[in-house]
Amino acid sequence: MNLNRLAYFAAVVDTGSFTRAAERLGITKAVVSQQVSQLEQDLRTSLLVRSTRRVHPTDAGRTFHARCVVILREAEDAFDELAEAAAEPIGTLRITAPNDYGTAVVVPVITAFAARHPACQVQLTLSDETVDLVSARIDMAIRVGWLADSSLQARKIGSFRQLLVGAPAFADRIAAARKPEDLATLPFIANMALREPLLWEFARGDLDRCTVRMQASIAIDTTPGVLAAVQAGGGLSVLPDFLVADDLASARLNHALPEWRLPAGGIYTVYPAARFRPRKVTAFVEMLVAAEQQKESVQDRDPRSKTVSRRSRRGSRARE
Repeated sequence: MNLNRLAYFAAVVDTGSFTRAAERLGITKAVVSQQVSQLEQDLRTSLLVRSTRRVHPTDAGRTFHARCVVILREAEDAFDELAEAAAEPIGTLRITAPNDYGTAVVVPVITAFAARHPACQVQLTLSDETVDLVSARIDMAIRVGWLADSSLQARKIGSFRQLLVGAPAFADRIAAARKPEDLATLPFIANMALREPLLWEFARGDLDRCTVRMQASIAIDTTPGVLAAVQAGGGLSVLPDFLVADDLASARLNHALPEWRLPAGGIYTVYPAARFRPRKVTAFVEMLVAAEQQKESVQDRDPRSKTVSRRSRRGSRARE
């Protein structure tokens, strides 16, 4: 049996289309269709239900696809393991990351990685949804917040602070606030990507605690969208430090109640469970860790960062 046909079939199921599968594989639609048809003849089983708009796997096709994913992953690992002997990372590195952290931090690291390792190509998927790494054939994910228990392998590479910020138009009202409850009546932009977009727990020192329910004037389902609305003067919101650092430094945004802290979260690299981790993955993680360490070093030198604790507490920004 021609094992390339497994990859063609898996691509059709993953994309739901012969056309999109051909685009992913870099071959013609006719070749994909012919090879999948030949696979069905070899197996004497219908694997796909074809319609004018979409292709769906049969029951047998779904079962077979699950096995194909494992086989293809093992094959990739075998090639990667052989390539590990070479100092230069090669092949395609597939990464998924959330929109905000991915755009602000991961994309610059990818650009530097691609320039340093021209034999390695990078495919980045920006999504706030939790992607199944195995079925999507993803090499690694970057996840931000608080990890749920899973069979995946994870490594914490950094942390972030959550900051309540607003545009200069709110500067006077922010400056007049003495406690978090004083800001609850101001326009608030809710981040619907979060589990609890309106309920926030503030702490000051070791004893002062308060939970405030904000009143949403605008609701947006992506963090970059929330940032844009805050910058435009739509209201206050809670945003991660890596997304607002430049705006705060240039006074385009103001940090409300800096003596009060919100729950901090972690930044993790997550991998499918495997005995072997390809050189392309380890090399990229090394560069990402270096970027995180540089960011933390800058924060340590900035006196404004001293006003907010970095102690990690479980909070509402979990994306798992």
